[in-house]
Amino acid sequence: MNSLQSKRVLIVGGSSGIGAAAAQAFAALGAQVTIASRNAQKLSEAAAKIGHGVQTAVLDTADAAAVDAFFAAQQPYDHVVISAAQTPSGPVRQLPLDDAYQAMDSKFWGAYRVARAARIADGGSLTFVSGFLAVRPSGASVLQGAINAALEALARGLALELSPVRVNTVSPGLIATPLWSKLSDEARAGMFESAANRLPAKRVGQPEDVANAIVYLASTPYATGSTVLVDGGGAIA
Repeated sequence: MNSLQSKRVLIVGGSSGIGAAAAQAFAALGAQVTIASRNAQKLSEAAAKIGHGVQTAVLDTADAAAVDAFFAAQQPYDHVVISAAQTPSGPVRQLPLDDAYQAMDSKFWGAYRVARAARIADGGSLTFVSGFLAVRPSGASVLQGAINAALEALARGLALELSPVRVNTVSPGLIATPLWSKLSDEARAGMFESAANRLPAKRVGQPEDVANAIVYLASTPYATGSTVLVDGGGAIA
């Protein structure tokens, strides 16, 4: 039996990358999917590509009042996924404090605002997207690791507070998403090849790999308080 058929699913950050792949996966299983982000044009383009009657909603997770108003006007969702974030990176002693605050506000507080306001049906789920730097820190991206670890801790606590709503986290490694589009084709290909050679999986992740884990957590009624690594073995390599 398909447990996602006709379920109401909201993907915050669903206009590209992992969020768009998750939207595609849920929609293919018959869910009624809404994708949300700040950019109406990107949402429209993503919805057209995904098909399946996917709906769109313009939503800025940095705006607490807008987040509250959005969910107050909605019927409860069965599953909510949060993959929206803009996180400037760099060594702690070089990253400007304003950029550090922006990173924390976008990825952690953005997810917190949604979790605080979202109306989710009993037995439904809330899924965060963190990152393997939470368990395998990088000296060049210390703040990102701290934010990811904070998200995972938030999810475990919310799994208790929001029960019987289930709360989980998916933790990706290096994923080939538009995040890397600022690099030249040559530089990006070289980075991916180098990473693949280091990873036990011998490949770089694709957004669909992470989407599979998101769907698994949403559709498994016994999964809550969990963090699922989808990192090609990056946390142990």
